[in-house]
Amino acid sequence: MPKMKGAELITEYLIASDIPYVFGICGHGNVGMLDPLYEARDKITLISPRHEQVAAHMADAYFRVKHKPVATLTSCGPGSCNIIMPLACALTDSSAMLAITANVPTSQFNRSPFQEVNRHYQADFVNIVRPVVKRSFQPTRVDMLPLALRQATTTMLSGRPGPVNIDVPFNVFQEEDDVEMPLPAPPLNAQRSGASPEEIAQAFDMIARAERPVIFIGHGVTLSEASRELTEFARKHAIPVISSPNGMGCFDMTDKLSLGFIGRNGAYPANEAGRRADVVIAVGARFDDRSASSWMPGYSWNFPTSKLIHVDLDPAELGRNYPPDLGILADARTFLRQLLAESERRGGKGPNTKAWLAAIAGWQKQWADFTRPNFDVHASPIRPERVVADCQAVLPDDAILACDVGVNHNWYMQFWNARRPQTMLNSWGFSGMGFGAAGALGAKLAAPDRPVVAIAGDGCFTMVPHVLCTAVEYNIPVVWVIWNNFGWVSIRDIQLGMFGGREHGTMFHQGENKKPYNPDFAALAKSCGVDAITVTKSQDLKAALEHAVKANKPYVLDVHVDADVRPPSTGAWELPPTPYKEPVFGQRFLPDMTPAK
Repeated sequence: MPKMKGAELITEYLIASDIPYVFGICGHGNVGMLDPLYEARDKITLISPRHEQVAAHMADAYFRVKHKPVATLTSCGPGSCNIIMPLACALTDSSAMLAITANVPTSQFNRSPFQEVNRHYQADFVNIVRPVVKRSFQPTRVDMLPLALRQATTTMLSGRPGPVNIDVPFNVFQEEDDVEMPLPAPPLNAQRSGASPEEIAQAFDMIARAERPVIFIGHGVTLSEASRELTEFARKHAIPVISSPNGMGCFDMTDKLSLGFIGRNGAYPANEAGRRADVVIAVGARFDDRSASSWMPGYSWNFPTSKLIHVDLDPAELGRNYPPDLGILADARTFLRQLLAESERRGGKGPNTKAWLAAIAGWQKQWADFTRPNFDVHASPIRPERVVADCQAVLPDDAILACDVGVNHNWYMQFWNARRPQTMLNSWGFSGMGFGAAGALGAKLAAPDRPVVAIAGDGCFTMVPHVLCTAVEYNIPVVWVIWNNFGWVSIRDIQLGMFGGREHGTMFHQGENKKPYNPDFAALAKSCGVDAITVTKSQDLKAALEHAVKANKPYVLDVHVDADVRPPSTGAWELPPTPYKEPVFGQRFLPDMTPAK
């Protein structure tokens, strides 16, 4: 067995595992890791952003685009604590990364050295990080590293993927031992589980008897890379498809069978179909509150009146929010292939959805008649619909959109048509501000030949403005579209609706007259060495975006968007104990939106 330092073993294992990047920030705790990374710089690249949050968001987005993980590297104490939020984002959205954190030397455990957390247990970062990772390992000797590395990477990529932590004391990076290199973990989707023949037969029976079936897809379909099978099954049997945000693009959203997103900020046809369906086939989807109108019957879904076939590889999700009539523990692609085989065995005979699709076509027309005229309106500040429309017109189908959270995200959930999987990146479960602005860097590294555009609200962007420094340092040509509406507008709208129209602490103001305030984002960008344009008129947006994308370098568009144009409300979102009522200041499209019986 070769004698190796701990840091050398970690570096060699990352290379053997085909991990091309480490996104990390130096500190005294992890300085022993830097020299081996330097020695191996032709095989693995260290990228050092200006904040640990950015490093983890970059790793998260990289995995979402490429379905291959990278590593993060942070130092002991506050450096590693800065990745807790983005790790939570990755965990709730099933995104894999190997988070390597440093800790104090083992000889100093429980002596309160610089940056040790030890109130309840020595060097206790493991208990800080535990709720936001699949597993945390703390090898305290070099000879413990091989097992920890193999188990960590296997855990990260098996089953429902997610972040895993290896917490390495300072001396373990530096000390040597005779160790063998562990085998790399199997890649994502190396092991797939399927449904039993009886479950497939029962599922197909339910689908074939249905008069109003819908398929609801989530991130599980994306992770399983089941787009082809989903598309074939949906088109073969003319079953409409509703997408969760992280499932967008697995089914071409320009297809007439695509109904878009469902729930609070969903599309009207999706909510109408969801609440009136007689059979719902949910594949890799969670039924969270925002895609289920807070589980209020009849707004988006109507269980148990509707029958539910729920397929997921995580048993914790089956029945979490709606008890299924048929719960199936299976990989999404394997299940869909089994359904296709069962369909073939039965001669391709499935449900008769002609009348159902005619009703849906009517809802689609009503929705288009109500919303589409606003997409052509020129205004200053710019209407939100126009921003979405111009992005859709300029960007190719394979472009990657990294959406930050906020009201800008609501508009893109409702109106963006993703045509390919892994092109619409969202922080959905934990909804961390800064994900889009920072994650776009990782997405571009994962897909260097494709345009990557971050849609970031002004609030989100000012959480992580130093992403511009990283883009310049490492020549990462991302375009940031800053949705500048001078406030935390999604929260302002909730505040206005719940508290008598009063605004306090939700808009950006300067002075006693409350003049809207934001920094000059274009000037800020230019001070970092990034080209930038301020866009205040809708007539200028399309050309500005075309120019930014073609420039193939870091670019900022400071786009002034009307804060008083709100997304149409077609579902609901309840925040107990406040009784649900339609937002006073929201638009509402109601041909017939009383809850279905």
